[in-house]
Amino acid sequence: MKKSNQTIVAVIAVLVVSVSLSAAFNEADAEEITPFPSREKTISVSGQATLEVVPDLLTIRLGTETQEKTAQEALASNSEMMNKVISALKTAGVSEEEISTSSLNIHPVYESYKDERGDYRSKLVGYKVSNIISVETKNLDSAASIIDGAVSAGVNRIDSVYFSLSPEIYNVLKDQLLEEAVINAREKAEIALSPLDHKIIGIKSISLSEFSIPYPMPAFRGDFAMAESMAKSAPTPVFSSDQDVTTSAHVVFLIGSN
Repeated sequence: MKKSNQTIVAVIAVLVVSVSLSAAFNEADAEEITPFPSREKTISVSGQATLEVVPDLLTIRLGTETQEKTAQEALASNSEMMNKVISALKTAGVSEEEISTSSLNIHPVYESYKDERGDYRSKLVGYKVSNIISVETKNLDSAASIIDGAVSAGVNRIDSVYFSLSPEIYNVLKDQLLEEAVINAREKAEIALSPLDHKIIGIKSISLSEFSIPYPMPAFRGDFAMAESMAKSAPTPVFSSDQDVTTSAHVVFLIGSN
């Protein structure tokens, strides 16, 4: 009985040694088959590009407001006045293609009063018609003649006068500045890597920001009283100014030793 127990213990010991050797062998094989991957080296850089440009588009929003007892009378009066304005604009060199309607509104006008009991009430006293047009032209020097001619013809609202970039110039500048921003990012990365004895070997990712153009530069905002005062001086002084447009690019470069 004692000999049998010793035999069983010996068999178990052999099995344990065999399993241990098998496990060690499998771990060694795994290390040979799947070596530890090397970490990639990167540098993250943001590049910018800015350009000062001269606006090439003039936009003037102006219009006429009339009030009469009925909506039909107010509209007829306004239409007559606006026709005179359009003729004055054409005389100033503005073509029909450069004129568009921004808004046309007709709304009732009420007046408050007290009744016999002292309560406030309102009554309809008429209708007001507002017709606002937009003039867009690349003739920036025509701003003064357009405003003066329009006010003389009956315009009693000038909402805004501003300078901006046309879509054609916008697209050209967008492509140009994006390219310059990426070049700027690479130059920054190369300068940073030079003393570290590293170089750019590839690109991991690139992120382009939205092309940023300045808000249209207002040259004038006002109402009829200001416009009428301006029209008395000849010509009305309106000046454009240069504007900065900018964009940026964020690039992650792959780097390696020289």
